[in-house]
Amino acid sequence: MSMTDPIADFLTRVRNGARASHETVLIPSSKLKRELARILKEQGYIEGYELEAANAEHPAEQIKIKLKYTGNRRPVIQGIQRVSRPGQRTYVGAGEIPKIQGGLGTAIISTSKGVMTGHEARREGVGGEVVAKVW
Repeated sequence: MSMTDPIADFLTRVRNGARASHETVLIPSSKLKRELARILKEQGYIEGYELEAANAEHPAEQIKIKLKYTGNRRPVIQGIQRVSRPGQRTYVGAGEIPKIQGGLGTAIISTSKGVMTGHEARREGVGGEVVAKVW
């Protein structure tokens, strides 16, 4: 299975895990994926995440994401979507950062100052690549 877009894979695994009411999902680790997990945690979309060292079963480091549900077992993540794709990158200036679901959702932006939410990027006055949106 060739991975042309590991970030889309990350988002899909989180989306599918939440839809299937899984407790956790395992995703191969990378620096950007760890940043995505950090933002999902900070924004309250997931309970948390931990890194699992490589082992016999998984030759590479994995991120174990603990999904979050509301009291009536609805996933907190209603939608999670790739915006910028390898074949079609989406860059925005600080003034053009999209508001997701009227400000209820979160845009995740990869900027020169690191990966941050659209809100943080606006505050910092930096633009960048719109990696994903979550609501």
